[in-house]
Amino acid sequence: MNATPAPAPALCVSVVLYRSDLARLAETLGTLLRAVDEARAAGVVGAVTLVVVDNSVCVEYHRELREQLARQPWAEAGIHCEVLAMPFNSGYGAGHNAGLRPHTGDVFLVLNPDVAMADDALRVGLQYLGDHPQVVLVCPRGEAGDGSPAYLSKRLPSVLVLALRAFAPSWLQRRFARRLADYEMHELYVANRPSPVPLASGCFMLVRATALTAAEGFDERYFLYFEDFDLSLRLAPQGVVVCLPSMKVRHYGGGSAGKGWRHRWWFLRSGVRFFNAHGWRWL
Repeated sequence: MNATPAPAPALCVSVVLYRSDLARLAETLGTLLRAVDEARAAGVVGAVTLVVVDNSVCVEYHRELREQLARQPWAEAGIHCEVLAMPFNSGYGAGHNAGLRPHTGDVFLVLNPDVAMADDALRVGLQYLGDHPQVVLVCPRGEAGDGSPAYLSKRLPSVLVLALRAFAPSWLQRRFARRLADYEMHELYVANRPSPVPLASGCFMLVRATALTAAEGFDERYFLYFEDFDLSLRLAPQGVVVCLPSMKVRHYGGGSAGKGWRHRWWFLRSGVRFFNAHGWRWL
């Protein structure tokens, strides 16, 4: 007698906004629709929920957001879409926690509003999680908006490396190119095969819901920056974090140095919290 096949995993996708570019969001959601369609055709995803968390605290922006979301064919795609208007901006990690905690899906996708995924990204990622039960999170091979590599997996940082990346002029970064390449794990892009990694970027995290729940989600004391690194390390007791090069995305954002003094302050404050929690590495 044949065993009944297990149902395809339920997926919950969380996108957190803070007055984000709505045209770019439309591209992100378009790629999500295509990726869900391919994953569903392959039988690797069941029910899909999208939660859009608006941290903007702006009535006009929220109205425009809802109008844009209403133009997307969620029902036809079999996707349940929810929108949360937060009463205040509590930060990136807190926004994702608010979006994901009420849901009981099997897999969660933490997704930036400026990430375009390949049509097969969800199929590839969900199949890999299904075939490798010891893996709790997969992060993708990334490229920047101009097509250059975006290194989304990292080794544990040092104060020197982060200072170079965030604040150093380009000529000084070139002097430390080998050190920076080691931190960004450039060798993964040459090897082009699944590899365990210490840290994953929060722009696209495909993670088992049980592992994220056991880790108690993002640490909401990080308003912005380093919450993804912190979560990666706290997921490690649950299983393996893997960079999956066959799962591909394009990330149009990233970087703190060019975003003004407020972002630099958040970066510094979160960096101190991260090192206090996980150990200081100066060089």
